[in-house]
Amino acid sequence: MLKRTPIKNHVQEIQLISQRCIIMLVGMVFLVLLLTLRLGYLQLSKHALYNTLSNKNSLDLIPIEPTRGLIYDRNGVLLAENIPVFSLDVIPFEVDNYPKALAEIAKIIPLTDTDIAQFQKQLKQHRRFDEIPLKLRLSEAEVAKFAENTYRFPGFLVKARLIRHYPFDASLSHTLGYVGRINIDELADIDATNYSATNYIGKLGIEKYYEDELHGTVGYEQVENDASGEPVRILNQIVPIPGKNLYLTLDSKLQFVAEQALEGMRGAVVIIQPKTGEILAMVSQPSYDPNLFVSGISNQDFEALQNSPNRPLYNRALRGLYPLASTIKPYIAIEGLDSGVITPSFSLFDPGWYQLKNSDHLFHDWRHHGHGTVNLLKAIVSSCDTYFYDLAAKLGIQRIDHILSEFGFGELSGIDVDEELPGVISSPEWKRTTKGVPWYLGDTIISGIGQGYMQATPLQLAVAVATLANQGQHFTPHLLLKEQEPGKAAVSQSPILINKVELTNNNYWNIVISAMQSVITSPNGTGYLHFGHPAYSVAAKTGTAQVYTKQRNETDEDVNAQSRLPEKLRDHSLFIAFAPAENPQIAIAVVVENSKLAPGVARKIMDFYLLQELKLTPTPNNLTSVSKNSEKNTDGLHAVS
Repeated sequence: MLKRTPIKNHVQEIQLISQRCIIMLVGMVFLVLLLTLRLGYLQLSKHALYNTLSNKNSLDLIPIEPTRGLIYDRNGVLLAENIPVFSLDVIPFEVDNYPKALAEIAKIIPLTDTDIAQFQKQLKQHRRFDEIPLKLRLSEAEVAKFAENTYRFPGFLVKARLIRHYPFDASLSHTLGYVGRINIDELADIDATNYSATNYIGKLGIEKYYEDELHGTVGYEQVENDASGEPVRILNQIVPIPGKNLYLTLDSKLQFVAEQALEGMRGAVVIIQPKTGEILAMVSQPSYDPNLFVSGISNQDFEALQNSPNRPLYNRALRGLYPLASTIKPYIAIEGLDSGVITPSFSLFDPGWYQLKNSDHLFHDWRHHGHGTVNLLKAIVSSCDTYFYDLAAKLGIQRIDHILSEFGFGELSGIDVDEELPGVISSPEWKRTTKGVPWYLGDTIISGIGQGYMQATPLQLAVAVATLANQGQHFTPHLLLKEQEPGKAAVSQSPILINKVELTNNNYWNIVISAMQSVITSPNGTGYLHFGHPAYSVAAKTGTAQVYTKQRNETDEDVNAQSRLPEKLRDHSLFIAFAPAENPQIAIAVVVENSKLAPGVARKIMDFYLLQELKLTPTPNNLTSVSKNSEKNTDGLHAVS
């Protein structure tokens, strides 16, 4: 028997479906309303926040550091370069807890106290979204360790960058200077936009003076990032402009020879090309390694340099102030001749002292028993103090000051580095202002032999003797030979003539220069034994600057008196010269502290430059005169002034 199939209740089904549709519609309306309210809240109330985050997450404008210009010597030897290193950088905006983050990162990449101290300084000077170096020069192992743990350190990244390096270490450091991290004071003086990607700036020397040329111009990249902040693509780029390459007037071979000649001593050497004012070498010993300062020098290393009794951080070539001593005498002689106070044949008798009228004070000559009858030639050759005491008294301090100023003493030379000191030319006005006491005739007399208040730097000594070699043409000393913009030919710098020392009779130059030649060739010359007999003509003058005031029973002829003193109380030796005398190619000033070795230092340097670099042919006339003078050297006079 068949079962009956019940008939469906269509009305009931329609009602059920309708109810369900209504419920779904209400739910959809509610959800749409909720979504609308949420969107309104996000877009209206939180618009500023999410607009900033959106821009941050999607686009970044990243500054690109320009490549710093290179520095070469005159022959193309690289003196300052850029080497690639990995650095650990921090973006402060992305780091929540610095102490904790630094403690954790130190477990995989060792951090020194210096690293942390430098970072803390930089943190105060940079914006929160700048990349600040925490540690430079990561090893490959350290880079690998960080790569494994990158996810643990948001805001930390390893970045490849170029860092300054000086391949010759301590050589040339006082001239080149160094770069270091930018400090707060420097931030106020620079274009912050152009340095937005740069953490380093020139601190001293060439690096500082030519900072604008060496730095270059910053570039930019507009980068699109994904939601995690990782870069996806570069949308736009402004390529940075590298800094200019600089070619210096320095001859690195000559510089190294000068450093070696001065090795183990305290002092300075400055060598100038007389006809251009180009600095061929500039040495201050002892020196220091500038690479220590680039990454950030440790407190221990800095204190060792700063507290060293030899003062390696002190640039003696530019800042060392020494009495001119007897190196002043050629210039005093020129003024005496030009003003008509003396003639070449004028002579006086030197008993070993000089005395003013109506005075019982004696101004002693370096030679206790005097030099007998002395004319200008003999006064320069044997460095007779008594002759120049008398000449100074006749000239007066105003004319002495005038001639010294003409040769560049007492003022900045104009060299293209900032650390130079002007020295001192004493005068009644200077003494009254500085010391608060009047000027006396005795002050004038001792000024005539470069003592008293007279002070000069080795650079000034070199500039003055170069001007003398040029017979009055006074050029600005300079270190920049030429500069080269990226992709262009190098542009040379022209010599700058400051002034011309004009004399009433140009033969006076020849008289003084001839006397300076005899300082070397004459057996009575003060440079005869200490400098020796070169195979080229030299015009020179020696000098001895007192550090310790001699007792009445001591004279410069007592060769043992100095050796009995502690080293720091012994006299400084000075030596100025140019060669060849008839066509000067080199002018040199040497100062050696607490030693009499300045002439010997100069001889090593001049032999190398003239005979090995310039390959000058030995002068037969000079060799002959030296040989004849050697045969006549029977009195054994050993002059030291």
